[in-house]
Amino acid sequence: MSNGPRTLAIIDAGAATTGVTLVGRPDRRWRILGWLAAPAGAPEASILGVLADRVRAADPELAAAVGLAAGTDLDAMPRLASRSAPPRTLAVLAASRRSVALLENVAARTAWHVLGASTETHDPREMTELALRADVAAVLVAAGDPPGPDEKAALDDLASLVAAVARRRPDLTVILGGSMRGRAAWAEGLGTDMPGDPGRIVEAPAVGGRKLPGEGLRRVLDGLLADPAAGRQAMVASALSLADLLDRRIEVIEIGYDGGSRIVATPGAGGDEPTVLAITSARGALVADDPDDVAVDQVLAWTTGSLDRHRMGDRLRDLRSRPWADATADGARLRLSAARAAMTRLAAVTPDLAALAAPDLTIAAGGCFAAAPPAAVALAVADTIRRTGSTQLALDPARLLGPIGTIEDPVERRALLADLVGDGIVPLGSVVLASGLAARRGDPAVGHLTLDLDGATARHDLAAGALAFVDLPAGGRGVATLEFRETARIGTRTRRVSMPVTGGLAGLLVDLRDVPLRLPDRRDRRRSLLQQWSAAVWPGEDR
Repeated sequence: MSNGPRTLAIIDAGAATTGVTLVGRPDRRWRILGWLAAPAGAPEASILGVLADRVRAADPELAAAVGLAAGTDLDAMPRLASRSAPPRTLAVLAASRRSVALLENVAARTAWHVLGASTETHDPREMTELALRADVAAVLVAAGDPPGPDEKAALDDLASLVAAVARRRPDLTVILGGSMRGRAAWAEGLGTDMPGDPGRIVEAPAVGGRKLPGEGLRRVLDGLLADPAAGRQAMVASALSLADLLDRRIEVIEIGYDGGSRIVATPGAGGDEPTVLAITSARGALVADDPDDVAVDQVLAWTTGSLDRHRMGDRLRDLRSRPWADATADGARLRLSAARAAMTRLAAVTPDLAALAAPDLTIAAGGCFAAAPPAAVALAVADTIRRTGSTQLALDPARLLGPIGTIEDPVERRALLADLVGDGIVPLGSVVLASGLAARRGDPAVGHLTLDLDGATARHDLAAGALAFVDLPAGGRGVATLEFRETARIGTRTRRVSMPVTGGLAGLLVDLRDVPLRLPDRRDRRRSLLQQWSAAVWPGEDR
């Protein structure tokens, strides 16, 4: 990309909104000229035209330098795009409640929308109707290897049922897990003249292993959804290149309309290649298709308002049907509460990533963060992704990581990121999280923070279970020293620790609350505590 065109359109076509970023190369490097998002379905050419007009109006000389003079044919501009497809539905069938729960837990670590049924909870007619639903793209039927005592009696009936469904639906993908692969009833029910693509029968290993049960099955399920143009999958490649470029451990937390992702990329050392761990989950969606009472309660748990369950359910359904509407004031607060609930669910299905040390840089991605104050976004991440230690926090408001990840050549991908990371990845500041501290009776102070910045030193007292926001402007680089009266956990157990911190729009956040965060069960007490925290990041919050 170093030679040739001087403008490029970077497009992230999501399920809720379409984001377009216009970049230009007025000299030797690419620069962001502007970005804009519109409801999904809006013509990309129209969004690009608005951006081009704004560049011409703001800086005619720059527009001319990058070839955006009036009358330029924008349709001929090169485009780099990632696109989100509607989620696909997976029916999980098994011979016991226990087996279904195990399989659903594995499938929850994928982008599949999961519907489960067992022979203990559903009769054959209900299971057949579920597998024959038009929106079901695949059926996973599995058993232990060897089968458990609670599975043996129903396995042959289950195998025959799925074989009959497979014969009736030539378009259906069937995943056979564990001992289901060798069931005689399956082969007999399937026959030798089954219509459709023989490759639609996929074998998968049983759910086993202690550290990561079902990891082999998860890889099979992910493989069935592989699409290099999909934004969440492409984001993995961008995170890998960014970690290599910055020589820092990167974590990307993305919350979208139909799912969410958590990606941890580590740069190579000693000649080794960089590595990445990534989980995409439909449970990370901002709002489910039809939020049930559990989903509504999860959002209410983070809400300072007075909505009851029924009104909150209506608000969430409105948000699902019109995700681009009502994005300010109460609408922005609702989005961030829903994002907290989504990040909590995402954290619950990624315990292996949560067990890693705090990354050097955490990037929050997704339109749900766009309308909230930077400090509120920082607090939302700290509320839900709770690991002791220090991390720099940033945003991807221009939605660059997905589209850039579609570049197949890693050298070319890295070069474009090197040009745009300073413009497109917006620093929010730093988060320092410590736990295990308790106040003495009548004295909430547990220690103090000393911040050395540009030759100046500032001291701040720290209270147990409290938050402290310290002004640290963007571009500022300092050293934070925390000293405690008792031993605390901050990565390791210590009473004194110094660490580099960087500034941003939210400054420095020091969090001494519990890990994991414990909120009061009583609604009034929980609301009072949330309002207290919210007042520091969202002035005027009174509900």
